[in-house]
Amino acid sequence: MKVSLGPILYFWPKQTVTEFYQQALTSDADIIYLGETVCSKRRELKAKDWIALATELAANTDKQIILSTMALLEAPSEVRVLKELCDNGQFMVEANDLGAVQLLAEQNVPFVCGPAINCYNANVIQFLLSKGMKRWVMPVELSADWLRSLLADCQAMGIRDQFEVEVFAWGHMPLAYSARCFTARSENKAKDDCELCCINYPQGRVMHTQEQQPLFVLNGIQTQSGLRCNLLNETQQIVELADIVRVSPEDQASLAVTSAFKEQFAQYQPYSLAEDECNGYWHHIAGLAKTG
Repeated sequence: MKVSLGPILYFWPKQTVTEFYQQALTSDADIIYLGETVCSKRRELKAKDWIALATELAANTDKQIILSTMALLEAPSEVRVLKELCDNGQFMVEANDLGAVQLLAEQNVPFVCGPAINCYNANVIQFLLSKGMKRWVMPVELSADWLRSLLADCQAMGIRDQFEVEVFAWGHMPLAYSARCFTARSENKAKDDCELCCINYPQGRVMHTQEQQPLFVLNGIQTQSGLRCNLLNETQQIVELADIVRVSPEDQASLAVTSAFKEQFAQYQPYSLAEDECNGYWHHIAGLAKTG
């Protein structure tokens, strides 16, 4: 089993990003995803900077380096950035919308299907394979039973051996994207005059219920789960269904989670979820619920 380090979903200063990935080189992650997937206004690193960072990391590690694209494109300038990433000529790309899939298919370049693409059945898997998909990152809201059924359908269609499966296994889950910026709205700012306020919330801004329970995390135009998904206790099931687990970075301490998963795969130990953790979607129950 491999462990991946997903793209940073939050807006961090360039120096923080650079330092994080230097530390990531010595982590137990086998795969590192780079790139801005949420908002094009986050320009601490531009497309050329992400490509340069990928080149630097690749020169110093045997880990697989992948460039990730945005999930919601709203302007021609964002399409130009998408094309720059897809045309990088060296690194595999994680496509997070069908525009990226089309660009990569036109170049006959293999790609990763990211979790933002709504891929829920074997017929869509077959379509993406025809476009060049080599790895599928399961949408975060799907369950182990759904995955098992989907893979059985792929087996029956004779396509199961044509792609890897990656499961989002740790971090606040990206649930939705919107044309509105909720972080700016929470500060009574307009999206076009947001002053890049999301950089003040390096792990997003938590929204609570009236009972003061965390419900969502506001992260610019992205809405995340209020609790952190943690599938460390599900590794015995995961190893039967998937090839890779994804850890979504939240801070430098997240790098240690890659080691925790490696240890679980090597020698399983029962794990009790913390108060701020959940695993409901994996068990086909309410996402904020937990078992085990």
